[in-house]
Amino acid sequence: MAIARLAWKSLTNRKMTAILTILTVAISVVLLLGVERIRTQAKSSFANTISGTDLIVGARSGQVNLLLYSVFRIGNATNNIDWKSFEEFSQHRSVKWAIPISLGDSHKGFRVIGTNGSYFEHYKYGKKQPLTFAQGEQFDGLFETVIGSEVAKKLGYEIGSKIIIAHGISDVGFSRHDNLPFKVVGILAPTGTPVDKSAHVSLEAIEAIHVGWESGANLGHNPDAETLMKTQFKPQQITAFMLGLNSKIQTFSLQRQINTYRSEPLSAILPGIALHELWGMMSVAEQALMAVSIFVVVAGLLGMLSSLLTSLQERRREMAILRAMGARPRHIFALLISEASGLTLAGILLGVAFLYGVLAIAAPIIQSYYGINIELVTLTAYEWKLLGLVQLAGIIIGAVPAIRAYRQSLSDGMTIRI
Repeated sequence: MAIARLAWKSLTNRKMTAILTILTVAISVVLLLGVERIRTQAKSSFANTISGTDLIVGARSGQVNLLLYSVFRIGNATNNIDWKSFEEFSQHRSVKWAIPISLGDSHKGFRVIGTNGSYFEHYKYGKKQPLTFAQGEQFDGLFETVIGSEVAKKLGYEIGSKIIIAHGISDVGFSRHDNLPFKVVGILAPTGTPVDKSAHVSLEAIEAIHVGWESGANLGHNPDAETLMKTQFKPQQITAFMLGLNSKIQTFSLQRQINTYRSEPLSAILPGIALHELWGMMSVAEQALMAVSIFVVVAGLLGMLSSLLTSLQERRREMAILRAMGARPRHIFALLISEASGLTLAGILLGVAFLYGVLAIAAPIIQSYYGINIELVTLTAYEWKLLGLVQLAGIIIGAVPAIRAYRQSLSDGMTIRI
């Protein structure tokens, strides 16, 4: 207790140096835990982009490519799927529900998704959370659309707004279906997934807007909306479809049937496995983030070491006086260790408090702009372990000036050789 009180008084006597050292450690801890928290939450959000879906089916390709265009709306399919194939597997005895998806069009940089009512009923994300409407309802008419929250926010759309869909990913003048505007009838609540950056229309609407575009370009025959609404459209092809099964046990059996389907080459993937493979491809960036945060902590601790060593030379007379008053070399050693431990602990506590303050402010911003949900949860076992290692490193760092002071106290007297 006497050593602790002495260490406290010594630190309060050097307030400015102690405060700067604590701030250095605190900033290091904030960066270390902040990077770790963002890394784990990003991975969690990434893994929860889609949930509750047992199989995703598309044209024959690699599972990462299929996942990218069907879930993340990145890239394009190698080929389309015949509507008859979808109907056959959607009516399979093992299938509980099926969601068809048609891709290929866009609106001002946002992907347009052709689908049906099953999408809003069965598509889930996160911890099996369903899609909900912030405003309006799902489309019912031929030229109605439901947009994601990010589309509405970035483009300033609201219920009743009109949008023009462009043929293909590039939204340029000659590719737009200008004579067929879509009315916004629903805006989905934010999900933190690619759904927020998508516009959804019916599969029949996809067929309707491409009348006269059969060759991939505008042939000049473009019926107006009234004419098209009198026509009964049926999808001919789709890009992919998602399946929910009655039992998880049937997953591999149905996957094998789809992968060996003779009518056309198809691929069925398990979303969880594909997500894990895709995240593994980005592990270099994940490891780089962790390495940067570790180097920041090391820099902070070296700063503390520099501060302690600098002050030690000025405190040699103080140590000599303590020795003259009966303090043993081990007491001097314990005093320096206590100071380093106290500074590190104070830095850790301040850093954790500052981290939660920053996360409370930044979490909604990160959710809005990057779709990563940062939860304000208690420190995990791994984070406690990281903090324990920082504290241990602080003690080890403190041992360097402590050993030096221990040796000097044996030879120094009341007169110090400068």
